[in-house]
Amino acid sequence: MKRLFTLILISLLVALAFSQVKNVIYLIGDGMGLSQVYLTSMLEGRPLSFMKTPYIGLVKTHSANSWVTDSAAAGTALASGFKTNNGMINILPDGTVVPTIFEVAKTYGVRTGIVVTCRVTHATPAAFYAHVKSRDEENEIARQLVENETVDVVMGGGWANFLPKDLGGKRDDNLNLIELAKEKGYIYVKTREELSKISADSDKILALFAPSHLDPASSRKEQPMLYEMVEKALEILSKDDEPFFLMVEGSQIDWEAHDNDIYGVWKEVVEFDKAVQVALDFALKRGDTLVIVTADHETGGLGLSSGDYRVDVDKIRNFKKTTDWIMANYSPKDREKFKKAIEEYFGLTLSDEDLNRISMSKNPKIELGRILGEKVSVGWTTTTHSGTPVPIFAFGPGAENFTGFLDNTEIPRIIMKLTGYSLQYPLLKEPVTK
Repeated sequence: MKRLFTLILISLLVALAFSQVKNVIYLIGDGMGLSQVYLTSMLEGRPLSFMKTPYIGLVKTHSANSWVTDSAAAGTALASGFKTNNGMINILPDGTVVPTIFEVAKTYGVRTGIVVTCRVTHATPAAFYAHVKSRDEENEIARQLVENETVDVVMGGGWANFLPKDLGGKRDDNLNLIELAKEKGYIYVKTREELSKISADSDKILALFAPSHLDPASSRKEQPMLYEMVEKALEILSKDDEPFFLMVEGSQIDWEAHDNDIYGVWKEVVEFDKAVQVALDFALKRGDTLVIVTADHETGGLGLSSGDYRVDVDKIRNFKKTTDWIMANYSPKDREKFKKAIEEYFGLTLSDEDLNRISMSKNPKIELGRILGEKVSVGWTTTTHSGTPVPIFAFGPGAENFTGFLDNTEIPRIIMKLTGYSLQYPLLKEPVTK
């Protein structure tokens, strides 16, 4: 009898612990490996907000068919808990359609939101509400977003995928998904000013600030910054004190790392960190909100030293522009002007050999990024993704469950267990080796 009482008590305590999580804020730095995090901390001269969280772990990111994942397969793992092939979103290699944590949460009456700086139909946000065999089916992803109404608050870019071609969009089917969204009760927002005027009493928001992705953080002026969107999303989702799930993506860390652009990565991680701080401030005031910060994969194979036991942090702090901006405004064919631009915006001097490398490269922008990295002792191994595990940071009730060496599919399963919602998952399998 005593043993039975003890078991019942333990069960009640476990149930109580799991019931503490009411809200989830799930922040994903696309392409943000530990090197991107730590380099930004070095450049800022301070710990980033999420580096102060009490629980930290590591996450494996491989997909079902490769040790190096893409964002579609990684997003599927983070949103549904299943491994799938690169390029596929919430459909398994055998064709099985799997539910996302947003879809399951909606059946329990939970409000949901996504806030990103890419197109809202891009791989990571799509992984929380869509089911397609190819991530390139963005018109279909847009249709599913509006018709299925899985997400209540949507903020990011990409209105072109919601409009027919005769209205400046990309759709051949003449569907005007923005008008359909309005019919379904969404308030449509397209400017920073309009966003600021949205009432906290609003229920459903579709905010699309650009035909494609938002501008980079380092040059964004007219469009809202990520932290501003997160502030508004939290205001709306928490208005009636009902449970909510919010996914936030620092989308463009990945693209800057694809370009091997140190400055771009730095500024994108800083923008993401400001959004994380908004989430942590919200959670600190409540005690019922779990904040998870992680990445879908690492991009670029960033190494914090390419020799001589050093990273020239002070030199990097002099960088003022992305390589994308430089190549859009200056041509390496005009060698003297190009050299002067590099001296003005990076504080570095290009040699004739450097200029020859850039001019002869199939991708001058990436070659410039690599040369600048070499001059400050930062190295890159690839212009695509790497298979390196990524960090995970957790704060709030249940945060202690996100430590150790995790697989990315475990993250949504732990989240759902902590919130008390039911999901079933098959056993994990290692990827097929090509």
